Amino acid sequence: MKICISAETTVDLTKELLKEYDIHTVPFTIIMGEEQGLDGDILPEDLFAYTDKTGKLARTAAINEFQYQEYFQKLLKEYDHIIHFALSSEISSACANATNVSHSEEFEGKVTVIDSRSLSTGIALHCLYAQKLARAGKSPEEIVAEVAKRIPFGQASFSLESVNYLYKGGRCSMLAMLGANVLRLKPEIFVKDGKMIAGAKYRGPMKKVVLEYVEDTLKLFPNPDLEEVFITYSTAPDEVVEAVKARLVKAGFKNIHPTRAGATISCHCGPHCLGILYINDGPHPIA
Repeated sequence: MKICISAETTVDLTKELLKEYDIHTVPFTIIMGEEQGLDGDILPEDLFAYTDKTGKLARTAAINEFQYQEYFQKLLKEYDHIIHFALSSEISSACANATNVSHSEEFEGKVTVIDSRSLSTGIALHCLYAQKLARAGKSPEEIVAEVAKRIPFGQASFSLESVNYLYKGGRCSMLAMLGANVLRLKPEIFVKDGKMIAGAKYRGPMKKVVLEYVEDTLKLFPNPDLEEVFITYSTAPDEVVEAVKARLVKAGFKNIHPTRAGATISCHCGPHCLGILYINDGPHPIA
């Protein structure tokens, strides 16, 4: 059986990794005033320039049922079964739309939708693991069962330069935004139970803040599967990314993937946002 591993563009994988792991994606729509385009065609720089010019935040539109229907139809011309990883249902309606389509008579038994309960490369971690299982000859049912065990252990978090984009996007109160800005706080956001939650607060230049955040994260989630880790950022100086990479090498991670957040994720986190993402459930060798 030929199994397709699929996700939305919020998976934030590089073109090289998408190709290496044969992962297919369907894009969110990005709306900037009267203009709109697809995530991937519109880049984070476009969003930040729009916000700087207008003071307004670009908006994202979830993939609708018709779009999923067309997407799944196209994939099933090449594959026998699709396992689709959706952006957390607590964050977007995309998961519900994909699930509804998968339950239709046309796709019943051919498409399985998994609520990732995560975002960005937190989703990618599960996609990579699923593809490894598929290449090991596991059935769709076995892959879904094995992935489901790991989803609660996903560690997805980010250090933000400011809360301005979260505020503009309605995910942060005016009081919290003003307080953070006055005190020059740089907050951490992490995913818990599929939702974005405020974490620690830091002060100082980006490199200092990011390295403190990385240390705190490794202490708080001390049982990583060392096989894969992502360094995902909207914008970040090369020296900061390299410093984080060096720390993860020291921690024992084998495959360290620096990746750029796409437009959908960057729309909510803003510039100068960086996170490390891994699965915090120890080694998972595939038999």
